[in-house]
Parts: sequence; C-alpha cells; structure tokens
Amino acid sequence: MELTTMEAMIQGEAKLWENIFAFTNSMALRYALELGIVDIIHSHGGPITLSQIAAGIDSPSLNIENLARLMRLLVRKDIFTTHHQQSDSGEITVYGLTPHTSRWLMQGSEFSLVPFIMMQTHPELMTSWLFLSKCVKEGGTAFSQVHGCEIIDFAQKNPKFNKMFNDAMACTAKLEAEGILWGYRDGFSSINGSLVDVGGGTGEMAAKIMKAHPHVKAINFDLPHVITTAPMHQGVSHVEGNIFGAIPNADAILLKRVLHGFSDEDCIKILKNCAKKIPKKTGKIIIVEHVLEPNGNGPFDETGLVMDLLMMILTSSGKERTELDWKKLLKEGGFSHHKIIKIPAFLSIIEAHPA
Repeated sequence: MELTTMEAMIQGEAKLWENIFAFTNSMALRYALELGIVDIIHSHGGPITLSQIAAGIDSPSLNIENLARLMRLLVRKDIFTTHHQQSDSGEITVYGLTPHTSRWLMQGSEFSLVPFIMMQTHPELMTSWLFLSKCVKEGGTAFSQVHGCEIIDFAQKNPKFNKMFNDAMACTAKLEAEGILWGYRDGFSSINGSLVDVGGGTGEMAAKIMKAHPHVKAINFDLPHVITTAPMHQGVSHVEGNIFGAIPNADAILLKRVLHGFSDEDCIKILKNCAKKIPKKTGKIIIVEHVLEPNGNGPFDETGLVMDLLMMILTSSGKERTELDWKKLLKEGGFSHHKIIKIPAFLSIIEAHPA
C-alpha cells in the first residue's frame, strides 16, 4: 500500500472517530455549565488553578482528577485557555476564559447562550435524536415518538419545560437582535406605524425594536401559553392568537425563525394570511431565517445543515431553506418582490412586498 493511500485511510478513520464521539463536546459543555466553571473563573477576574475552580464548585466529594480531564477536553475545544505559571511550589497550570467563546457562556450575561445550550442538551430533547432513522423511514417527528405529542403540546402540558423552551428562545432572540437591528436599521426606520412580531415568544425582539425605533408601535403575537409567561416590555403590546388566524393588522410583519418550523404548504398559508394584514402598496414582511447553502464554507453553513436535522426531529415538516426555496415560497404566498440582506449572524433578513 502506498504511503499516500495509507495517509488518506488514516485521515478517513480519524474523521470517523471524530464524528462518532462528537456528542461528547456538547455534553462536556453542558456539565461545565452545570458545575458553574465559567462563572467561577470569571468571578476571580483572571486565570485560576484547578484547586480554585474546585473550591468554587458546591460538592463535598469533588473528584479533582475527573475535573482536570473535563477541563483538558474543553481547553482543546477552545472553551477555556490554559498556560503555566511559576510559583513558590514550582510550575502550576492556570485556566482562563477565551476572549471570543467564553463570553457566550456566563450566566446572566446579556448575550448568554446558556439557556439555549441547556435546552438542546436536555434529556427530553436529546432522546429524540435516537429516533432520527424512524423519521427517515416513516416521517413524523422524533419528539412525538418519544413523548407521545408534538413539542408545542408538550410545552403546554409541562410548565417547567415550557419555561426552559421560552428562556432558550428569549436568549437567542437577544443575541440575534443586535445583528438584525444593525443590518436592518434603515428598514425599521422606514416603518410608519405598527409592526407585529408574529411568533415573537416572550417579546424580547419587539422590545429591542421598540427601544431602537421608538416611533414604531410594537406588537408581540404568539400562542396563549407563551404570552402568559411573557414579561411586560415598555411600549410593547402582547396579543395572543394563532398564526393561521387573526393576526393583528400592521404596516409591517416580522417573522423571525417561524417559517422554518412549517411545511411549504403551511408557509404559503401563513404568507397569504400575512399579506391580508398589511397595506398592499406600502406594507412589507420581514422574514429572519437562515438561508441554507449546502456547499458553502461560511462560518455558519455547517450549522445550518445541523439545524435542518433539528427541524426534522422537532417538527413534522419544518426545514431550513435555500434562496431558491424562499423565492418559490414567497411567490406562491403572494409576495413577488423580495431581497435578501446579509447580516453578521447565523440568520439573514428577507424583505418582501405584496404582489
């Protein structure tokens, strides 16, 4: 066997091992958050030793060797940094936060992704992945195979899960808001009147828009079990209802990470419903979604493919879509004119106007 062939085979084997155990990365991250390691290091204001991390963890019988092994993997994954320092007792290893990754992992931080990570790695969602092949063979959702109902119905029946889900959506809304507000600042400024955030969750996005553009009358619209948990936001009205029903009339409608949860047929119904609620000449819809690029090499292109599988296990017919997919949906939904606005985020903005 030639050396180049042997090297290729070894690389292929290594790639397989990497994929086989890829789940350990998210699990290690979850348990680092459960142990509060990021916040322990942050509270010290700089890199600290393993013993100092251990002292901050509430456990009477902590295994410091296991902690070191957990930290070793997370350092490798750029969640933490490590370097050596000289002390009176010799060389010691200290652990610190990374400047670009750890900032998303602090509890209570404005841009914390902790609620989203904890939801995605929660057993009630993780077990759904075990039924992925059944989705391929038979259709349906993996989540319902595990829990006997769809995720929306499960949330309605389980207040604790409902809160976890809403907190996860709210934290991503905060994160996404900055890119949306910056990338579409002229679009929001041009709204003369009201904007309805359809499927707006607990109203975080509507509140951000209202704060940046006080002239806009912001309405947060979602299902009753979501609205009942929504906090009050200054200048934002909460309205409960169904996306296929009585959406409030508005000058503009925002659909952020909503349509990816529905089939093409349902998306067309939603778009037609939205078209009836905005002025024909001046109205617009603002769709905030990922635009799938299966062969792209951008920073979020692979994540888009993963999110597409997440839609497969959590929704009966939801999916991520390519630019061509969006063009077709919009046309059939009554929006003949649209443009895609790239922003520095996982998502893009699709502005569309009625035919």
